[in-house]
Amino acid sequence: MDNSGKTAAAAVPASASGFAAVQQTSWGSKKAGEPVQLFTLASTKLVVRVTNFGARVVSIEAPDRNGNMANIVLGSSDLAGYEADVNTYMGSVVGRYANRIANGTFTLNGQSFHVPKNNGQNALHGGTTGFDRKVWEARAIPGGVELTLVSPDGEMGFPGVLTARVHYTLVGDALHIDYSATSDKATVVNLANHTYFNLSGEGRGNILGQKLMLNADRYTPVNENLIPTGELLPVEGTPLDFRQPFVIGARIDETNEQLQLARGYDHNFVINGGPAMQLAARVLDPETGRTLTVTTTEPGVQFYTGNFLDGSMIGASGIAYGMRSGFCLETQHFPDSPNQKNFPSTELIPGQTMHSSTVFTFGGEK
Repeated sequence: MDNSGKTAAAAVPASASGFAAVQQTSWGSKKAGEPVQLFTLASTKLVVRVTNFGARVVSIEAPDRNGNMANIVLGSSDLAGYEADVNTYMGSVVGRYANRIANGTFTLNGQSFHVPKNNGQNALHGGTTGFDRKVWEARAIPGGVELTLVSPDGEMGFPGVLTARVHYTLVGDALHIDYSATSDKATVVNLANHTYFNLSGEGRGNILGQKLMLNADRYTPVNENLIPTGELLPVEGTPLDFRQPFVIGARIDETNEQLQLARGYDHNFVINGGPAMQLAARVLDPETGRTLTVTTTEPGVQFYTGNFLDGSMIGASGIAYGMRSGFCLETQHFPDSPNQKNFPSTELIPGQTMHSSTVFTFGGEK
């Protein structure tokens, strides 16, 4: 896979503090003519590539237990592939509202707002043209890249001029994602990264043999439209109990209403602990020894097993992505929160700044 781009536009060297070296290159243009950039972040442990089209992670090269490097995220080999893919959201920052809003409608301060439906009766990941389809303003920063997007008042039905910023920073074996947002009107916002991982390597089969731990005693069950019922139910005694490490595929096809509704795992889990940085998840691939640890300030994490991947997207290695060939751990506020008053609020008012942080740390076990 060649994601190196064309001509170098800027470079930031590695620093003594452990920040990665950063190289910025041209990555072509969208069909509409907007130029797109690719940023390569290289530490002594990892190589991460990020593009400002959709503020997305393009690749993460990580070592296995023997030090062999491989890309462990799903995605396209070029910009055209991402522009053509309108269904998977691979690697992108999704918004203005990540996950689902029931009937594409919510009420804020007594006024109803309508987001275009793009997932049956729901609005998913911000509507028909979400943040994943936008070219963000980008600049290299020490160890990473800052991405900025200004969403106009009324875009996709959401109120307020929203200014969103995402910092990707690579330090050693940890990729930090820091989000912030402000608005000139009361609005709702929920930003999340939608990277699909396969710790065995991109294009190397499914993820069913990998072992997952989720730091969650409860989850938000869904109805037939994959909208939360509003309940916070215990995972104990269900196939959604990952409080101890468990093989992802061991129970995925059990006769369980929640699994059958989602065709597998596609559920928001309530992270144990307070609003400070907390452990959300840990994944181990027994085959390669690669591990992924997720920590976050968000209250929830959506665990998704790629149930709707259908082979229509050809990945960076030239292999079609079939069902369950990657998993997502989308740290977030809960789905449909604007319509669920007992969920943590996603409202953002003028004068406030929304802050959120997530860290993906990669390692290995012998």
